Amino acid sequence: MSDYIDYGFPDARPSHTFSYLEKPLLQLLNPNHNRCILDLGCGNGYLVNYLLQHGFNAYGTDASAEGIAIAREAHPGRFFIQDLASGELPQALQNLPIDTIISTEVIEHLYHPKGLTDFCNKVLGPNGKLIISTPYHGYLKNLSLSLLNKWDAHHGPSWHGGHIKFWSKAALSQLLSESGFKVTHFTGCGRIPYLWKSMIIKAIKV
Repeated sequence: MSDYIDYGFPDARPSHTFSYLEKPLLQLLNPNHNRCILDLGCGNGYLVNYLLQHGFNAYGTDASAEGIAIAREAHPGRFFIQDLASGELPQALQNLPIDTIISTEVIEHLYHPKGLTDFCNKVLGPNGKLIISTPYHGYLKNLSLSLLNKWDAHHGPSWHGGHIKFWSKAALSQLLSESGFKVTHFTGCGRIPYLWKSMIIKAIKV
C-alpha cells in the first residue's frame, strides 16, 4: 500500500507553502550543480514546472493520478505516478542521472518516513543531494502552542490527510544520518525565527 495520501488537486496553482518556501529553496539550487532533479511527492507539479521555467532539468513523481494529470498539462513527459512503497522509480526515470531529490511538505504525512530517506539514498549516486522541507517544531514554537492552547488546532486530528509526524531539526537530521546522509544546510521559513512555519534541510549522500 502506498504511504502517500491522495488529497485531490483542484488546479495547477501552488500550495500556500510555496509563498515562503520559494526563495530559500531556490537559493539551494543551481542549474550547473543540480543537473537532474526529482521532486518526490510533486503533487500537481507546480514546483517542477516552476523549476523548468527557471532553467532546471526536473521531473516529478506522486501517488496521486489526479495531481499527475494536472502536472502533465504543462509538460507531459516530466511527470509519473509512483507508489513509494514499491521501492522503485517509474521505469521511464530509472536510467536518468538523478543527482538531486527534493521533497517538500511530504515526510510529515508518512507512516514510514525512513522508507522515503532510504529510497532517496538508493536513487542518488555518490554525493547526491537531498532537500526536504517539513513543518518546523522546536522548543519555543512548542512552548508557544502550549501557552496559547493551540495544540488541538495545530495537530488537527480530524483533518483528512493531516500530519502524523512532527519534526524538529534534530529528529530529521538523525533520520537522514541513519539513511546515509550528512546534513549540510538548515533554514527556517515563514514567520519569525524559531516560530517558523517550516524548515528546509539539505543533506548530501555519504
